[in-house]
Amino acid sequence: MNGRAQLPDETTLLSAVVLDGIHPSCKPTAELLTQCDLRTQRRSGPGGQHRNKTSSGVFLVHRETGVVSEATERRSQADNRRVALNRLRLKLAIEVRTRSPITKAICDQELELRVRLRDRRVRIASKHEDYPALCALLLNDLHFTGGQPSLVSDQWGVGSSAIVRFLKSYPPLLLKVNAIRQHHDRLPLR
Repeated sequence: MNGRAQLPDETTLLSAVVLDGIHPSCKPTAELLTQCDLRTQRRSGPGGQHRNKTSSGVFLVHRETGVVSEATERRSQADNRRVALNRLRLKLAIEVRTRSPITKAICDQELELRVRLRDRRVRIASKHEDYPALCALLLNDLHFTGGQPSLVSDQWGVGSSAIVRFLKSYPPLLLKVNAIRQHHDRLPLR
C-alpha cells in the first residue's frame, strides 16, 4: 500500500438516492421549478395583518425525489418562493447524489460546472447562487470516497483542510459527511 487512502467498494457505500445526469441543485431555476410541485398557503405568525390575508407561504416538492422545502416567514409570495427554492437546492444537495468523476461517469453539464467551481477553490459564500451546487458536487465526491477529503482534494485543487473548512461552514454538510464516515468505520471530522 502506498500510504494513500483507498476508495471503498461500490457495494459498501452508504445507501443514497443516486440520480443520472446533472444534480437537481445544479439546474437552472426555471428547469428545477418545472420538476417541482408548488403549493401556496396562508400561514400565521409574525408579519402583521397583511400576512394573514394572502397565501404567501410557499411549499416546493421535488417530484423525482420527494424532497420538500417551505418558506413562510416573508410577507411576499415571491420572496418566499425564492427562499423555498434556495432551501430546496440545499436539501437536495445534502440528500441526493449523482455520479462523481471519481466513478468515471459524469454528465457534461456537471463537468462544466465543476471546472467553473474549481476555479473558486471551494470558497463560495453561503448566500451565493452556486453554493448549493458546490455542496452537492463535493458531497457526491465524498460519498463515493467514503467521506475521505484527501481523496477529493485533487479534484478541487485544494488541500484536505480547505475541504474540511468548507464542510464546517454549513453544519448539515458536516453531519452528512460524518454519517458517511461512520458508515465506513472512520472517525468523524471535527
